[in-house]
Amino acid sequence: MKEVGLGFLLYMSPPITVPRYDVEGKEAGEVQLPDVFRVPIRRDLIHRVFMSEFTASLQPKSRDPMAGKRTTAVSLGIHHGLARVPRVKGSTRARLAPFVRGGRRAFPLTVKENIREDVNRKERLMGTMSALAATAVPEMVRDRGHVFEAKATPVVIDSAVLEAVKRASDARGLLKKVGVYSDVERAAEGTRVRAGKGKMRGRRYVTPVSVLFIVDDVDSPFARAVRSFPGVDVVEPQLVSVLELAPGGEPGRLTVITSNSLEALAQRFKVRGEQA
Repeated sequence: MKEVGLGFLLYMSPPITVPRYDVEGKEAGEVQLPDVFRVPIRRDLIHRVFMSEFTASLQPKSRDPMAGKRTTAVSLGIHHGLARVPRVKGSTRARLAPFVRGGRRAFPLTVKENIREDVNRKERLMGTMSALAATAVPEMVRDRGHVFEAKATPVVIDSAVLEAVKRASDARGLLKKVGVYSDVERAAEGTRVRAGKGKMRGRRYVTPVSVLFIVDDVDSPFARAVRSFPGVDVVEPQLVSVLELAPGGEPGRLTVITSNSLEALAQRFKVRGEQA
């Protein structure tokens, strides 16, 4: 990805250092977060980029052009003491006109409508970087509703975990040691039945968003172990976007990153120039 100059970012915060956890969930030193975690946090830009990426997945829909028009109804004309709307032959039942039972829509949806919000390439890049930087602010993570006992965010785990943890029970124990499993429990307790007809259409339950895992490989044993937890998302550093970093356009998601993924993020979001 193309490098971004400091004239575009203009960050002035000091370097951020967070603990690094080993396979046993113990602190194994500290790691300095890449410069991407120090860029300005733009809520407006994050929300705009989220809407762009969210609407890109929507399928345009419209009505059948003949909906409400499959009838031989015609107007009876004037001097009948009735409204001049088309009526079924042999009766006074209204058809075809808008706002009548069985009639057409006045202004139906069409597939020609643009339902996708477009953003510039640099706006999309800056919005993703801002959402990533928001994960390093514990106050914003807590304001978003996440519950955790970790000393700092994001939580960085050694990549050796990908090979050591192979079961959900092992992953549960690790997350409890690093202090983020309480957020998974919050999502489990907040799971509820959806209101409305959606419960009959394959989306019966609504689960709150919990921890985001940025791992080297989404098919690794560790990724498969944590994927079954409520509200959890697993993504690779090359594909992480605002959809995962800021669900609903609200920045500050509780994030767990492996050490190798942290280096991959630094390579993906390079910042050139001298630090301010």
